Amino acid sequence: MKQVIKIQIVENDEDYIWLLRKELEQHERLEIIGVCTDGEQAVETARRLKPDIVLMDLHLGNSYEEGIRASKEIRIKTDAKVLILTALYSRTILENVLSQSFASGYIMKDQLPLLVENIYALAEGGTGQERILLQAALSCLTAAERAVFDIMMGEENRSHSSTKTIANQKTQVLKKLKLDNKKDLQHVFGALKEEKKK
Repeated sequence: MKQVIKIQIVENDEDYIWLLRKELEQHERLEIIGVCTDGEQAVETARRLKPDIVLMDLHLGNSYEEGIRASKEIRIKTDAKVLILTALYSRTILENVLSQSFASGYIMKDQLPLLVENIYALAEGGTGQERILLQAALSCLTAAERAVFDIMMGEENRSHSSTKTIANQKTQVLKKLKLDNKKDLQHVFGALKEEKKK
């Protein structure tokens, strides 16, 4: 039998939690290891229980900020993939929110039949959707910063810029992506590196 996929649910709507449980408990390989209703609890639980997939409702409080922050922290501080559950249909707002959260994927809340196949796809490796979302997160970088991002990800330095300029651009890349260091950057954007190896 294939390995069990550990799942953490982050959702503050009890009825929707019930629906998620009902959907997931039909599958032997899927194990719900935790249910959280707020962002802070979600990060602490993910660090402690080490889920493979976190199902994250971004709208946990009065805005999307709590969900974005929790998703981002879980992606930085754990090996979990974050699959966003959303009822947000504005494409512009959705793309903005998802790129800030470093999400690994998303489905609309009314697309519950797609949930399980998305969980399996993420658990078995990087998906096209994950790479698209990570590329969207990089859209804030200039062409020069994107080249420096590639260097930070371990690619050969083909830049003709001075060492000082590259160092300044590295700082700028981390600042724009709101990351603390190169290690966090490599961890979050690892799926892009894996894609280049294929």
